[in-house]
Amino acid sequence: MSTLGKREAEALFGNRFLTEKAPATSFPEGGMSPTEAMRLVAEDLALEGDPQRNLATFVTTWMEPEAQRIIAENLHRNFIDHAEYPISAEIEQRCVRMLADLFHAPGPTTGCRTQGSSEAIMLGALSLKWKWKERRQAAHLPTDRPNLVFGGDVHVVWEKFCRYFDVEPRIIPLAEGKYTIGPEDVEPHLDDNTIGVAAVLGTTFTGHMDDIVGINDLLLDIRTRRDLDIPLHVDGASGGFVWPFLYPDSPWDFRLEQVRSINVSGHKYGLVYPGIGWLVFREQADLAEDLVFYENYLGTLDATFTLNFSTGAAMVLAQYYNFVRLGRDGYTYVMEQMQQNADALATNLRESGRFEVIGAGAEQLPLVAFRLAGEHTSYDESDIAWQLSAERGWMVPAYTLPPKAEDVKIMRALVKETMSREQVERLTRDIEDACTTLDTKGGTAHVEREKTKKGTGY
Repeated sequence: MSTLGKREAEALFGNRFLTEKAPATSFPEGGMSPTEAMRLVAEDLALEGDPQRNLATFVTTWMEPEAQRIIAENLHRNFIDHAEYPISAEIEQRCVRMLADLFHAPGPTTGCRTQGSSEAIMLGALSLKWKWKERRQAAHLPTDRPNLVFGGDVHVVWEKFCRYFDVEPRIIPLAEGKYTIGPEDVEPHLDDNTIGVAAVLGTTFTGHMDDIVGINDLLLDIRTRRDLDIPLHVDGASGGFVWPFLYPDSPWDFRLEQVRSINVSGHKYGLVYPGIGWLVFREQADLAEDLVFYENYLGTLDATFTLNFSTGAAMVLAQYYNFVRLGRDGYTYVMEQMQQNADALATNLRESGRFEVIGAGAEQLPLVAFRLAGEHTSYDESDIAWQLSAERGWMVPAYTLPPKAEDVKIMRALVKETMSREQVERLTRDIEDACTTLDTKGGTAHVEREKTKKGTGY
C-alpha cells in the first residue's frame, strides 16, 4: 500500500484524471496542473479518427513545420485590430491582390479574408442582393421578391443564405448521369428579380465543375436580348486553388465577363489549417457600398464588411506563407502530385472490376468518385464504407446525390498531399478486402450503416 496520501501522490505523480471522470456537465471547482490538463485533452482526442485516413474532409490536415511555427507564434493577434496590427491587415490585402491576379481580375479590385467559404458566400451573395436592389430602386421598381439561381450540386450554405436573408432559392435539380448544371438548366429560372446565378467550381459530390463558360455566355446573351444584367458568382471553395494550377487554360474566372465575384477556401486546397477563406470581387464597384461599415476602433477608421469581428490573424499569415513559399510553380507541383495519385486510385478501382469511376477524364478535383458496378443485392456503398472503417480505419463517405438523383449512391475518396502512392495501393487492397468480407457475410446491419459518414461538405 502506498505510504503517500492522495494529494501527495497527485502532486508527485499527477494523472489523477485517469481515475476520475473528465469534467463535462458542471464548471469544475478546482483545477489541475498544466501537464494534467494537457494530457486530459490529449487522451480524449486520441479516440478520434486518424487525419491521415480521413478521405472525407476537404480541409487541410498537414502544414510544414515552419508554417506551424508562424501560426503558433501569432495566435494572440486579433486580426480586426488594424491600428495595433497594421502589418497583418496589409498582408491580408497582399493575399487579396495575389488572388485577384490568379483569377485574372482586369484591374484594381477589392476583397477580404473570411472564416471560410461559408462566410465568403454569405457576403458575396449579400452583395448580389444589394446591387440588385440598387438597380431596381434606380428604375423605381419593387425590391420585395429577390431570387437566386443555383444547382442542387451546391454546398448547403447557399440554401442557408436564402433562408437567412429572405431570398427565394431557385434550385436546379440534378439527374442520374448529370451531376452539374449548364445554361439550358439555368435559363428557365431567370427573371427581373434574379439577383444572380451561382456556379460551382469543383462540387463536393463528384469534384466536377458546372458549365461556367456556358452560363456566362447565356447571361451575356440575356443582357443583350432582354436588357437584363444578371451577375455570376463562382463558388470556388474547393476548385479555386485547383483549376489555376491543374487547368490554367480553362476559363472560369474573371476572364468571363459576367463573373463578378469568387469565393475560395484557403483551408482546403489553399493548404492552410481550418479558419481561412477569401472573397474577391471583379471590380471595386461590385462590392455594394451599403455593406461596408466604417468603424472607429482603437483610434483608426477601418472599413469592414465581414460578418465576424474579432478573429485570429494566424491563418492569414499562414496563407501568405504558402503563397510566398510555393508560388505558382509550387502549387502546380502539389496539385499535379495529388492528381497523379488520384488517377492511380481511379485506375486501381476500375481495373478491380468492382467499381465504376464517375466522370473520369473530365476536369476534376484531385479525388475519386465511384460506385459499385452492376447489380449488387447483398450490400451497397454504405456497407463498404462501414466495413472499410471497421477493418482498417479509413473514413470514406458514402452518400446519395441531391434531388432528382437521390437514387444514386456513391463513394468519394479525396487524395491530398499527405497521401502517398503506397497509401493509394494500401487503400486499394483494403477496399478489396472489405468487399471480400461483404461477399461472404452480406451487408452490414442497419445500426452499423447509420454510423457511416454520409455528408459531402467536410
